[in-house]
Amino acid sequence: MNTPSPNRGARLPAPAYLGSALLGALLLSACTTGPDYRRPEYQDAPLHNVALLQQRAAQTPMPALDHWWDGFGDPALSEIMQRVLAQNLDLSAALARVEQARATARIAGARRLPEGDLNGQAARARQSLQSPLGEIARNMPGYQRTQNLFDLDAGASWELDLAGALKRGAQAADAELQAAEAQHAGVRVSVAAEAADAYFRIRGAQARIALAEHQVKAASALGEIVRLRLKDGLASVAETAQADARLAQSRAALPPLRTELERQTNRLDVLMGAAPGTYAQELAQRADASRVPAISVSQSGVELMRRRPDVIAAERRLAASNERIGQAMAAWYPDLSLSALVGFQSLGAAGFLTVDSLQAQGGLGLRWRLFDFGRIDAEIARAKGANAEALALYRKSILVAAEDVENAIMALVQLEQQSRELAAQVDAQQRARSNAEEAYKGGVLSLAEVLTEDRLLLAAQDEMAQVHADNARAAVSVFRALGGGW
Repeated sequence: MNTPSPNRGARLPAPAYLGSALLGALLLSACTTGPDYRRPEYQDAPLHNVALLQQRAAQTPMPALDHWWDGFGDPALSEIMQRVLAQNLDLSAALARVEQARATARIAGARRLPEGDLNGQAARARQSLQSPLGEIARNMPGYQRTQNLFDLDAGASWELDLAGALKRGAQAADAELQAAEAQHAGVRVSVAAEAADAYFRIRGAQARIALAEHQVKAASALGEIVRLRLKDGLASVAETAQADARLAQSRAALPPLRTELERQTNRLDVLMGAAPGTYAQELAQRADASRVPAISVSQSGVELMRRRPDVIAAERRLAASNERIGQAMAAWYPDLSLSALVGFQSLGAAGFLTVDSLQAQGGLGLRWRLFDFGRIDAEIARAKGANAEALALYRKSILVAAEDVENAIMALVQLEQQSRELAAQVDAQQRARSNAEEAYKGGVLSLAEVLTEDRLLLAAQDEMAQVHADNARAAVSVFRALGGGW
């Protein structure tokens, strides 16, 4: 008879087996498949148009980027921005998307933790005597046709994240939440800039309408002069027709400007989350008091990249796509889960919560895909493709951000230069127009020459009013490009 050695004969008890399995699973769960995320390095390139901002002669200092609209010194604009940020529906929708992403992240994080549930049942059943079971049991001693069943169970289960699939999924969900938060900030930046742009378009339209109405009055006064000269025999019927045509032309300039004013007023009302026409009267009663502030920007693009919400969102989406690669690769490895059930079951209420009705169960589950005809490899390839796409979009967002800043700075500086030149042109044109009218009254010049000077003056004044509004809009574009407003 063979005597087993002590080592071969020693066996671990069942609880020890379970504990060993649990310890091994916990050690394995510390391993995570897939590449760890590293933020791509950014090659800092100086912004070449920043030096142009130092040449500006602004009347007000550089405002804080998160409330850049206060730098224009216009109470009406500041009040509008408060309404927009509080009432805009795009912002409300973006905030709702953040809440959805936050809930998704909580769900992904909760999947890594044990799950428990409680089930209870109390039932009363009456057995059919004509059923197969009733035909057999009806003749047995003590058979009761009506029976009660009481059942109370508490269960728990835990998926042991051996390969880190749940961990990668939770990290990806967190990164997507951060991307949604950055997108919300980006919507805030865009909405604020859109509102300010609409406001300055409104002010520009109002200024141009005032100029057009003044021109109508001037053309009407010139027509009266022509008619008086016609009575004295100093003008011709042709000159009267020319004056009437000029008056009609001046009046024809008003409808397009009023249409633009209505369009931008309605646009601003919608941005404030109100029905078109709600705040139009307020803007008509208050004058434009805005002044373009100073703007200072660092030549380094690193600070810009950290400020722009679209760049932040693109980088967070890149991080999420990296975690999805590890999540897909985890399918190569087995899934292990622990489960436990304890409860009471009894046919009567009297002995329900007793030792005799106690029932318990424990389990260790294993699931491992041994072959799937390349499905896992395809899922990994898809995740890597999505990561490559996210990387390209991230790099593009950096380039677009720098492009926006460079273009916005150049537009602002050149519009201010154009505004100065137009101011000199308008001043000279006003003198030329006045001299031409006096010369016409003295019979030195013809009416055609006066009308020519009149058209040149109106064109210069109208362009100057438009450039003044465009100058403020260009400043808004600079603040938007810098990621200001959040």
